[in-house]
Amino acid sequence: MRRLHNPSLTEGPILPSIVQFSVPLMLSNVLQVLFNMSDIAVVGRFAGPEALGAVGSTTILVTLFTGFLIGMGSGVNVVVARCLGAGQVRDTSRAVHTAAILMTLTGLILLAVGWVFTPALLQLLGTKGLLIDGAIRYLRIYLFGMPALAFFNYGNGVLSASGDTQRPLIFLSIAGVLNVLLNLLFVIVFKMAEAGVALASIIAQYVSAGLILLSLARRHDALGLIFSRLRLDPHKCRQILGLSIPSGLQNAIFAIANLFIQAGVNTFDEVMVEGNAAAANADGLVYDVMAAVYTACASFISQNYGAGHRERVRKSYLISLGLSFGIAAVMSAFLVIFGRQFLSLFTKDEAVMQAGLMRLRIMGCSYAFSALMDCTIAASRGLGRSGVPTVIVILGSCVFRVVWVYTVFAHFHTIESLYLLYIFSWAITGVAELIYFRKCYREQMAALK
Repeated sequence: MRRLHNPSLTEGPILPSIVQFSVPLMLSNVLQVLFNMSDIAVVGRFAGPEALGAVGSTTILVTLFTGFLIGMGSGVNVVVARCLGAGQVRDTSRAVHTAAILMTLTGLILLAVGWVFTPALLQLLGTKGLLIDGAIRYLRIYLFGMPALAFFNYGNGVLSASGDTQRPLIFLSIAGVLNVLLNLLFVIVFKMAEAGVALASIIAQYVSAGLILLSLARRHDALGLIFSRLRLDPHKCRQILGLSIPSGLQNAIFAIANLFIQAGVNTFDEVMVEGNAAAANADGLVYDVMAAVYTACASFISQNYGAGHRERVRKSYLISLGLSFGIAAVMSAFLVIFGRQFLSLFTKDEAVMQAGLMRLRIMGCSYAFSALMDCTIAASRGLGRSGVPTVIVILGSCVFRVVWVYTVFAHFHTIESLYLLYIFSWAITGVAELIYFRKCYREQMAALK
């Protein structure tokens, strides 16, 4: 088996390497967001506000499932990257094959669980009676794409661990174009509304998963996927699950907390619900562009920690933190300035647009503060620490938000008081994550001496 070596992560200037690593991944992440965003845009413009509200009402649940899989994929990325950095070829191959089985099983489990509990979850959210039938129909069809989404994020994690972020981008580009074309076909021509955009999404997801499967199967190095070698290695299984489950839960926890926020939004009229659904598309766009830098941070720290490069571990974190904060600030400015143009992609209704603009203005002043929290979590994960960061996230970004909804929001009951909880929870959680990262960084670096 041929040994892999990727000097760009462990040698040379860090900033250009992180940018080169992150840009294709940013575009890949944006394309994943566009799957759901194009669904909402097409139904909003061609199937009417009720279909928009129905699909938009599922956004939190879609984020819950897909966020969990993306988080698990980042855990796979860390394990594979550390093996590569340490030059452990056999361990790399075992991690690749073990992760393939674990991620596929996870996708199937999410499909089954989601199908059973979809009606109950939508009712828990307080989804409007006018919208709930369409929301159930959309989500249950969409869930059939979970195994494909799981496998794509597995492959994306494996390839990006070696610095290859270009292939996933190409595969998602192909799938993204197909998704948009099928959306238009199913909604405009066949009048399938919510069911049509859900079907288009899962077809595109299976195409992207198939392409990444072919790419891995054709490799002849440690990252190659050979079906006869598919088995669960106990040690790698523990390593991958130990990082992937907390990573997935960290992403899912935000969605769980946001269930309560969505329930708060649902206490307002349908115009506010639809405006929130349109404006919330910006969240995934900003978060997933920033998430590319977090993946880079975890990958660079993992490889350099595996290779014993202490100074590059520290610099990788600081550069990633500054880069993610700057990206969020720039994107927020564009969303605030061009908010009306952004919302026009999803609705033509002026009242819905005004409701959406209110959300964009508040969130535009908040997004950058999430960088401290998420980048620091990624850095801790790169050092092999996921348990404590997950507990901190549960307290700071789940428990805190629920308490806010039932205290501050319950008192004022304004949409502004609901949206302001984001910046407060991000700031509090970020500071706590930073304190923990400094502690485990010192411990891990002392072990390298």
